Formats: sequence, C-alpha cells, structure tokens
Amino acid sequence: MCRHHVQVRDRRVGFVDNSSDPSDLQGWCEDCEALFLKQGGMTDEFLRFNDFVLVCIDCYALLKGRHAVSAGPSEAAP
Repeated sequence: MCRHHVQVRDRRVGFVDNSSDPSDLQGWCEDCEALFLKQGGMTDEFLRFNDFVLVCIDCYALLKGRHAVSAGPSEAAP
C-alpha cells in the first residue's frame, strides 16, 4: 500500500486497487493514482511519492475500509 493509507488518519484518501489478481493485494490512494496516470507508470517520482509499505492482510482490509471514498473524501475516516 502507499504510505498515505498508513499515515493519514483524519480523512479518507481514497483506495485504488492496482492489481486484478485477488491474491496479489496492492492499493494506493487517489493522489497516487493521479500521479501514476500522469507519469504513465511506476516512475522514480511516483515510487518516491507513493513510498510503498508492506502491511498484513488484516491491516490491508482495515485500511482499505478506512480510506474507501464511500462516505466522501472530506469526511473523517472511522
């Protein structure tokens, strides 16, 4: 996951699954997605901005639920 999912706690940053393989859990926030699309892939700038971190499967599910934008990006995360 991107470091933003782990560090940001006062708002939802969105969640983008970046893998179509359900056994390969990966995700990043909307800002990372925007940079990924602008850069056209995983450039050095994107990797620095994203700053990937590894989390366990339970934390992945918790953070995905916390940052999904279902309640709107300006609302505080649970």
